Amino acid sequence: MNKDDMPKRDTAQRRHAMLAYINEQGETSVDTLARHFATSEVTVRKDLATLEKSGLLLRRFGGAVPLPSEILAEANAPLSPRKRAIARAASERIRAHNRIIIDSGTTTSAMIPELGGREGLVVMTNALSVANALREVEPEPAILMTGGTWDPHSESFQGQVAEQVLRFYDFDQLFIGADGIDLARGTTTYNELLGLSRVMAEVAREVVVLAESDKIGRRIPNLELPWERIHTLITDEGLDADACRRIEAQGIAVIRAAVNE
Repeated sequence: MNKDDMPKRDTAQRRHAMLAYINEQGETSVDTLARHFATSEVTVRKDLATLEKSGLLLRRFGGAVPLPSEILAEANAPLSPRKRAIARAASERIRAHNRIIIDSGTTTSAMIPELGGREGLVVMTNALSVANALREVEPEPAILMTGGTWDPHSESFQGQVAEQVLRFYDFDQLFIGADGIDLARGTTTYNELLGLSRVMAEVAREVVVLAESDKIGRRIPNLELPWERIHTLITDEGLDADACRRIEAQGIAVIRAAVNE
């Protein structure tokens, strides 16, 4: 074996072992990882940065945590009938010549095949997958991209550049998903990059949240959009009557999409 290949092999093995250790132990500090793997904290931070860019874990101040099981399950799951029903109900709110934002996410992406037949749509997105799918819509809408810094966890562009681009425009509607919905506070997320979502809400006249009913009541520490920034929630018929009343009491229009499959 070429001697130059040995450090690369050792680095790859250490990172693989480090990922396995974090997945087993849960949240782990840089100091603990440095002692466990007999390496420097500088090296550990580089390893964690590489693993995060590959979408394999989430860094936290002073350490790292495994990817939440909900993210892994959702990323690997086929598109559910509930998501398709929610996406159809969302698309019915869009009229020809509307200027809309479609955020990254599986439920929002499910809207795209439903957008055909509308003339003059203008669609802004921060997700390459959404932009590529929009090219298949007939008639093809005008597609705008935020640009910015690529975030491998949300598979979208984030950051100050993206926020500045958004502020040059105004939109009729924002369609955005959620990792969870706190009945008292609003939408919640695992992602700590919250700035772009809030700017999207600022520049849209109507903010429409798309979320399956099993996400409602799921409390996650990071508040993404408070209820006062949201106009409409589109979910499925699994939303119970008490939760629906509590959300409507916040001044939110609630649509429960019928699942016909």
